[in-house]
Amino acid sequence: SLPAKLINGGIAGLIGVTCVFPIDLAKTRLQNQQNGQRMYTSMSDCLIKTIRSEGYFGMYRGAAVNLTLVTPEKAIKLAANDFFRHHLSKDGKKLTLLREMLAGCGAGTCQVIVTTPMEMLKIQLQDAGRIAAQKKLMAAQAQLSSSSVAGAAEPAVETRTTAMQITRELLRSKGIAGLYKGLGATLLRDVPFSIVYFPLFANLNKLGQKDPNVKAPFYVSFLSGCVAGSTAAVAVNPCDVIKTRLQSLQRGVNEDTYSGILDCTKKIWQKEGPMAFLKGAYCRALVIAPLFGIAQVVYFIGIAEFLLDMLPKHRA
Repeated sequence: SLPAKLINGGIAGLIGVTCVFPIDLAKTRLQNQQNGQRMYTSMSDCLIKTIRSEGYFGMYRGAAVNLTLVTPEKAIKLAANDFFRHHLSKDGKKLTLLREMLAGCGAGTCQVIVTTPMEMLKIQLQDAGRIAAQKKLMAAQAQLSSSSVAGAAEPAVETRTTAMQITRELLRSKGIAGLYKGLGATLLRDVPFSIVYFPLFANLNKLGQKDPNVKAPFYVSFLSGCVAGSTAAVAVNPCDVIKTRLQSLQRGVNEDTYSGILDCTKKIWQKEGPMAFLKGAYCRALVIAPLFGIAQVVYFIGIAEFLLDMLPKHRA
């Protein structure tokens, strides 16, 4: 039922985000660093340096925003997908692939209501450590190259900000539109993702169903969620790179700024090459695969169904 899907989606989101957030942080930092100012060489290098400079909890900077908003995000996504699937079906007949893709498109479009401000705030907090580390490195290099101690640059000290501070500043300076910076790029990422994910998962999951009226075994749903999620994640990674760059309010030393999707795409292609659009792709796959796999685990366990069974049942 729809209420069960909403509850399961929220629980799955909370568990999934907690498990994979450090990898998501590494993805954001790898995507944001530009040629000539590279702080990290790989996901493991990023996580090790983050722990050394910011401590263990430094890997969870921005997690509070995700944990707060992931439940309504998943609820909207699942509810919208069910809504569109219901209205696109004809007399209960099986949906065609095209109609499944249209339902996914509708779900991806609806979810950006929550996704865009959530991603906007999360990215600022995730990338703050990278920018601070870069400034400290530049200050240390300037200090070593300076012949006069008096003229040496002082190491930069990171000023920690919170999601609420960023939100208040954006609302004060730009209004509600400030929280929706990068909306077009978010749509460009989430709509194709949902178009790929929902039909692919549904069809992979059906392969493990011996009976159409009986749900697939746990391991089939888990693997279907992982495969569909990672495939869709890698497919839309170029859009995710563009979205991350556009939503970053602060830049590192000598890093480019962008005026829009086309300007961002052009500068990345010219200055960093086409492979730059795949930055963080394996991190994103590692984030999305278990996230959606965990969602299927929650569905299989049936936590929401257990809770809803306590309510009066209505039979036709």
